[in-house]
Amino acid sequence: MRMWLTIGALSGLISVALGAFAAHGLQNRVGPTELAAFETGARYQMYHALALIAVAWASTQAGGGFSSLSVSIAGWAFLIGSVLFSGSLYYLGITGSRSLVLVTPVGGVAFLAGWVALALAGWAMKAP
Repeated sequence: MRMWLTIGALSGLISVALGAFAAHGLQNRVGPTELAAFETGARYQMYHALALIAVAWASTQAGGGFSSLSVSIAGWAFLIGSVLFSGSLYYLGITGSRSLVLVTPVGGVAFLAGWVALALAGWAMKAP
């Protein structure tokens, strides 16, 4: 639990910091397309920072076995998705380069996999 809560909180911190950077530091330096890409990266990173906090909570509820494995997979998938999806959009926003454009959908698939894994973990958990 401690690891996912820490990673989720730090990811939220980074998302807020980069969102503020976009609003105040990039607004007059990049085009609207690049700014929108950067802001999308920050928004999705924040969504998945909150998802990582949900993973931290779910890890305390999972009784072992399949549900614990699914929670762990969800956490890693959300983290990988944040790095690949949001990271590639940050890169695009700052540089204007589309060299990492093929990485973005891989990160999106990781996000989807994380949500599926979290749903499966919830389904597999025993009722109190």
